[in-house]
Amino acid sequence: MTSRLLTPWWRSRLPGPAEATGSADPTPILDWQAPGLRALQDRLTGTDPVGRLQQAHRIIAAEVRPVYAVEDRQPASVTLARGAGSCSQRLAILEAVARADGVPTRVRGLLVDGRFWYPRFGRLRALVPAEVLLAWPELGIDGRWLSVSELYGSFAALDTSSGFTNTTGETLFDAVARTAVDWDGVTCSPGMSSPCDLSAEVVGDLGRYSSRDALFDAHGQALCGGARWIADPILRRRSAA
Repeated sequence: MTSRLLTPWWRSRLPGPAEATGSADPTPILDWQAPGLRALQDRLTGTDPVGRLQQAHRIIAAEVRPVYAVEDRQPASVTLARGAGSCSQRLAILEAVARADGVPTRVRGLLVDGRFWYPRFGRLRALVPAEVLLAWPELGIDGRWLSVSELYGSFAALDTSSGFTNTTGETLFDAVARTAVDWDGVTCSPGMSSPCDLSAEVVGDLGRYSSRDALFDAHGQALCGGARWIADPILRRRSAA
């Protein structure tokens, strides 16, 4: 069973706007003006925005190890300096670099069934929130919004291998380079399922927000403040790989 005691249960998580303008401005989380993030940006080559963000993604994947941290409001510069972060925190680094490069970003707020994360927590599964709030980035490139799921290609191009299952050491952050992370079932054909289809794990769509800061302002984080204060110092030392 999942737990509702650790979630911000006092909040009413009603859907927000279907669209958001996005921005390339720095925020407390996406603090791209920090020296460490600017140094990461300086390592990128070429002028193609997608190619540069693919480079950034690979650097983050190689140099920021995956852990089970739970403080989603941690500044991206702090995560980069520590060399370890959760899937959400590593995605925030990618977003920060995108904004530093002049690429506007926004996030889609998804509520994912806590049971989706059971394989990672074994006997501790009772501590998993009933719903996990996921800030899934979208990148403003060439006049349209590109989901981070499509950073390495279209859903059709990426729907050629096994999907993401949460049963291995692979994280969602790493999976986008290999497979289609499909929250909407777009990889399915009429009468046929797809191994990349994760739509059954989504229990709520909270809409788009111009920053992950705005999403967390509106809906809180996956865990309430007290639970994060206790759990984060411990879980951020536990490898997710």
